[in-house]
Amino acid sequence: MSRVILHCDCNSFFASVETVLDPSYRGVPMAVCGSEEDRHGIVLAKNEEAKKYGIKTAETVWSARRKCPHLVIAKPHYSEYVKYSALVNAIYARYTDIIEPFGIDESWLDVTASLKLFGSGKEIAERIREEVKRETGLTVSIGVSFNKVFAKLGSDYKKPDAITVISEESFRDIVFPLPASSLLFVGEKTAATLGSMGIRTVGDLAATNPALLNLKLGKAGEMLYKYANGLDDSPVSRPEEKEDAKSVGNGFTFRHDLATREECRIGIEFLSEEIARRLRAMGKKCTTVVLTVKDVYLQAIQRQRQQSPPTDIGKDIAASAFRILSESWSETKPVRMITVTATGLVDAASLAEQLDFFATKEDEQRREKDKKREETIDIIRQKFGNTSITSGAILSSDIGIYEPKTRIPEKASNKKH
Repeated sequence: MSRVILHCDCNSFFASVETVLDPSYRGVPMAVCGSEEDRHGIVLAKNEEAKKYGIKTAETVWSARRKCPHLVIAKPHYSEYVKYSALVNAIYARYTDIIEPFGIDESWLDVTASLKLFGSGKEIAERIREEVKRETGLTVSIGVSFNKVFAKLGSDYKKPDAITVISEESFRDIVFPLPASSLLFVGEKTAATLGSMGIRTVGDLAATNPALLNLKLGKAGEMLYKYANGLDDSPVSRPEEKEDAKSVGNGFTFRHDLATREECRIGIEFLSEEIARRLRAMGKKCTTVVLTVKDVYLQAIQRQRQQSPPTDIGKDIAASAFRILSESWSETKPVRMITVTATGLVDAASLAEQLDFFATKEDEQRREKDKKREETIDIIRQKFGNTSITSGAILSSDIGIYEPKTRIPEKASNKKH
């Protein structure tokens, strides 16, 4: 029996939640924006009316208001987004217990075992769509298919408040004419590589020799070939079924030896930013920061520092790592490679933070401000890729940073550096 997979995507999630909280936003062009002080009014989300003016996520309020002078600005309320995400997922749980969140506003559902109770995949999708709208005021677009990739494609195919079925019999007619970039995990860089090969649609990708794709894209090429041909067999995985990581590490070998503290600081901040993003995605905070430094002869030191209070903020992790470097590494000794690792992970949701008797009110305000700024960047990068926002210090340096070689979280190891 073929699987029946749903992908449910809340439409304009942040903007929709703000409209539920404040109905005066309904029917007018509105955008949810981060702090104008911190990010110059970056647009995090916009409603359907704002989209008609060509307003894009990640552009500034200044730019958005040039397109739509009467644009209404709403400040983000992250705790409300978490609350509504939980409400929506609780509705999904009425139809299956096999649910895999994909960000705060999207989830895959495996409803194969629920068909005898609730009807076909499309009928279940329709029930979910109606219940979400009635009980939360939000709308969802749902893709119904026989695998996760095509279910995700279906939820993107028609918006807002729509259901698209992509079956084993019809998928070629629906999917093959779509741009290759519409396929899951085909970002700008991969789309550009495919375009240079003359591959512009999903159908082109499906018809390409997988050996050629493997040559150009490595293992990702073979994966995309399978996706395009409907051969995705990845399961819908409950979060608790995924291996619990004991640490999150990120390392980089630089283009040239880092000779100054400022170059080291830039590198550490870059690595720490990605670590913090992954901690937030996992719902974790770290209690210890570990720094590994190697010189040109690959001789290394490894030191660690307790992190109090536990954190998922990149600036905090970077500050601890840089302090280790300053205390443990000679300024006259060039650095070839740096690895930052967050370990001693604890659940952020259930964490009763330890009291820091030396923390001031200003410290707490600074942490809150830094976290909101980094969460804003998370949202933009999730939509537009990791390189969509890059630090000016990184761009102006020549230390070779482009994309981090991020290590997969793994269980605590006795491996020595």
